[in-house]
Amino acid sequence: MSRQIATNICTALPGSTCDDLLGPGHDSWKVGGKIFASIGAASSTVSVKTDSVETATMLIDAGAARRAAYFHRSWVAVPLDAAPEDLRHRLVTSYTLIRAKLPKSVRDELPPYPEG
Repeated sequence: MSRQIATNICTALPGSTCDDLLGPGHDSWKVGGKIFASIGAASSTVSVKTDSVETATMLIDAGAARRAAYFHRSWVAVPLDAAPEDLRHRLVTSYTLIRAKLPKSVRDELPPYPEG
């Protein structure tokens, strides 16, 4: 059920796409061709980007997330059974961070998103 909540949140974000880069059941959510969320086939977490290594460390130290395997230290693995509003916040934050770093030409091709 909670994987479905994450899927619903990601699907609703403008211009998001999903593919299985790592094989069947591995969902990699992208915006503008860049991953903003990833869920493994048998995973109980979703990996998302944070704004910094310090934020990732704070979330890990607080017990809200753990280190995201195979990703940069600014990424964390958030439990899929986290409160839906917490899951939404982490997914939207990751999406917004990745979208903001896309080249302007790519961002201009995406559906509008009220950032800020």
